[in-house]
Amino acid sequence: MKPVRIFLTIAAFAAIACTPAKDRLKGGEELTMLVGTYTDSLSRDCRRGIYTFRFNQQNGKVTPLDTFAMENPSFLTVSCNGKNIYAVSEMPDSTASVYAFSLDKKSGRLHLLNTRATSGENPCHVYANDSFVLVSNYTGGSLSVFPVNKDGSLGPIQACHKGGTGGPDTVRQPVPHIHCSHSAPDGKFVFASDFSADRVLRFPVTPDGKGLQPADTSFAIEADSGPRHFTFNSEGERLYLLGELSGKISVFSYKEGRLSLLQTVSTDSVAARGSADIHLSPDGKFLYASNRIRNDGIAIFAVADNGLLAPAGYRHTAIHPRNFCITPNGKYLLAACRYGNVIQVFERDAASGLLKETGQSVKLDRPVCIRFVR
Repeated sequence: MKPVRIFLTIAAFAAIACTPAKDRLKGGEELTMLVGTYTDSLSRDCRRGIYTFRFNQQNGKVTPLDTFAMENPSFLTVSCNGKNIYAVSEMPDSTASVYAFSLDKKSGRLHLLNTRATSGENPCHVYANDSFVLVSNYTGGSLSVFPVNKDGSLGPIQACHKGGTGGPDTVRQPVPHIHCSHSAPDGKFVFASDFSADRVLRFPVTPDGKGLQPADTSFAIEADSGPRHFTFNSEGERLYLLGELSGKISVFSYKEGRLSLLQTVSTDSVAARGSADIHLSPDGKFLYASNRIRNDGIAIFAVADNGLLAPAGYRHTAIHPRNFCITPNGKYLLAACRYGNVIQVFERDAASGLLKETGQSVKLDRPVCIRFVR
């Protein structure tokens, strides 16, 4: 089956809006899917930024819902309660900002609450919990901290923590780049990938739980790694970090704020220096990591009971899989392929972890981030 181009017209939206909610949400199988895109000159539709869809996690069907016009929403995240969305506007100057929205899950409509300047250029990642929102500024080389108001809007910036340098790549690492951040499972610390210093920074959460103290320590990664994205397992005992430059996954144990390296495995066999995203399957049995620039695809690893990784396969994708997301039931993996102008829908084999293309791909200009909301 050939990919289906999605035309997001007012008439299509009206037809979807008139579909009874009980039909659209029957059995809890339907998810609201949000997609962030780049809207610069290479995009053929610069008027839109965030797209919302209905995604059926039983049959993989995608239905368009709505759009919200903004510039370069290259990364977005969902609040813990699923009611709010936070999206960066990845701009290379003082207009760089983070947007706060409320979300109508049934219609897919986003309602803007407010925006805040990030005080750092090219924000590329956003993390949210009930108390604060963290924005990683790539070119700005900093981590911006915003308090969350009761309605989900953002308060004034509280702090902007700087990253460092020291990595050997004179082209990619000469200035600081913070690439992503996540709270530790115990909620006591936040970790951030310090790309140009080949390390992970640790920030203690303030005693009131509403902000971050300055970084109090760091954990070194292999030189020339360029740490990019990372994820914790559901037990909170393992952290998996993907190096963009090295194409390697570093497996750490986590306990009481400390990271200890257990294993390093390679995802990239061609030295493309463009590894991008990393996620565990919902059951924790498989880990996936995407590679770009050359040999575009997703590396698949089986996760042992002790959290260590063993290669399980490799699935080629369209060009530049910058981001991907796995459905809550674990049945599908969707890859946002930036230069392929497509979101590919793969079905996961729960036993082997391998991916099979469904032929239900969504054609969309420059998709770079996918998030699901129940």
